[in-house]
Parts: sequence; C-alpha cells; structure tokens
Amino acid sequence: MMSVLLLNTTYEPMHVVSLRRAVALVLQEKAQLVEASERTVRSPSLAMPEPLVIRLRGRVTMLRQRSLALSRTAILARDGYTCQYCGLPLPAARLTIDHVLPQSRGGAWAWTNLVAACPACNAASRASPSARRPRCCTTLSATQSGAPISGQLEDWDDRIRV
Repeated sequence: MMSVLLLNTTYEPMHVVSLRRAVALVLQEKAQLVEASERTVRSPSLAMPEPLVIRLRGRVTMLRQRSLALSRTAILARDGYTCQYCGLPLPAARLTIDHVLPQSRGGAWAWTNLVAACPACNAASRASPSARRPRCCTTLSATQSGAPISGQLEDWDDRIRV
C-alpha cells in the first residue's frame, strides 16, 4: 500500500501514514495537500490527486519518546543474545552481563560499558580486564530514543523543508 508523509503545521515530519488515512485526513479538512502524484484517487462522487505529502492544519503536540530503560534484557537484546568476546550465541539464561571497564576501576552501569558475555569469557575478563576487549562494542546506540519514523523518510528527503 502507498505511504504518505505527514507533516505538522511547521512542516516538520511527524509520521508516515497509509494512503487511506491521508485521504481521510484531507477529506475531513484536518490536513492539506502539500504534494501530489500524477495519479488520481477516485470514489463514485469524488476524484482527487493521490497525496504524497500532507500537512496538518491544526497544531499537534508531539510526545517525546522515552529512552530505552537500561536492563539486563535490553542489553542482551541489543547484543543479539551473543557473547561479545567470543561470538557464541547462547540462550538468555546462560549469558551474563560484563562491565568492559570494571566497577572497581570506575566503570559505570551504562550502555557504553556493559556487554553480554558467556560465563567463560566473563571469568576471563575478570582475571585480566585490560587484556580482553569485546569484539564489537554495541550494534545499537543506547542513547537513541527510537523515533517512530526513523528509516522511513529516505523517499521524502527532497520534500522536507529544512
């Protein structure tokens, strides 16, 4: 199904909505058409250009998304349930959480200092923390809030006013 970029009143991108929802917003006069394609959306009594980008008429406050809570489950999911030292995939019950910089040396309970580790690698990193480094620190930045439209705006980059 066709997707339509929804902008707020100040032309900031808010969401990507379905064509059906975009047409409904325009017909209810809750949004105005900013850019349309050459194609037409038809009903028995109406024909209108197919929207590509629409803008809301009324002011809408955008809620800020909370950042992801730091937890054992979140760290294991971020690391793909795989030991970050040896690359061994294990079930969540068998993996441990390891501090890259030990707490005794000032390491914090933070996204950038915690990795999933198998028990053997965790024990080895405890023996000589400076010798062991995770193979990759993280695949997902934990400070990202995860905007709902991330990765979906590439098609509209040239249409967004900056």
